[in-house]
Amino acid sequence: MSNPYLLLWLEAPLQSWGHDSKFGRRDSLGFPTKSGVLGLLCCARGAGGEEIAWLEKWADQDMQVMAFVPRDKQGKPLPCQALMRDFHMVGSGYDDQDPWMTLMIPKTSEGKKAVGGGAKMTYRYYLQDMAFAVAIQAPDVLLKEAAEALVSPMWDLYLGRKNCVPTEFIVQGIFATAGQAMQVGERLAANKNRAPIFRVLQGEHEGEVLMLNDIPLQFGEHKKYRDRRVTVQRME
Repeated sequence: MSNPYLLLWLEAPLQSWGHDSKFGRRDSLGFPTKSGVLGLLCCARGAGGEEIAWLEKWADQDMQVMAFVPRDKQGKPLPCQALMRDFHMVGSGYDDQDPWMTLMIPKTSEGKKAVGGGAKMTYRYYLQDMAFAVAIQAPDVLLKEAAEALVSPMWDLYLGRKNCVPTEFIVQGIFATAGQAMQVGERLAANKNRAPIFRVLQGEHEGEVLMLNDIPLQFGEHKKYRDRRVTVQRME
């Protein structure tokens, strides 16, 4: 008998799901990554370590996503908003003569001043006004633990970055199959006057196949990931 699915509803004015970012440019994928979803569960549990054994239990389990956008007055899906780019300075405005402020200024790996000054310019990208139904599979005990943690989280919950605050309860129930979970997600979207625009299935199916390096093997200071194939299917 296959494992059940936990349905998560991820909705916020801004979301950001990085999968291939560098320090100066923080991109966002168009949908939640598996590493991002499991990171969200770790926040809820108050788990900030490597979590190797816990992550191994989730690594080969299924995860499906359905994306929703608002409808217009005629009931048609509104066009997807382009990624919002936020211009951001790191380490600017600090007095390098103040010992406490100096700790906030970026430095080289040797602890010296960075070439060209301490302040660094970065660009950060966000999805706007999106909602996602995420059905993630795992043994029943793990799902119940995750659901309880999300209802009463140890740490603040956010959808990719700390300024991406969810605007709806995340946990929407545990279901025997992904199909049952997604039916509930579609009903919730209809109640919010949102329309589905694409789904993401794990593995290779008919549609656009992508390779993502988003299965976390180890969190903490030295993160490790392995690849996962997903298929994006556009919806009418």
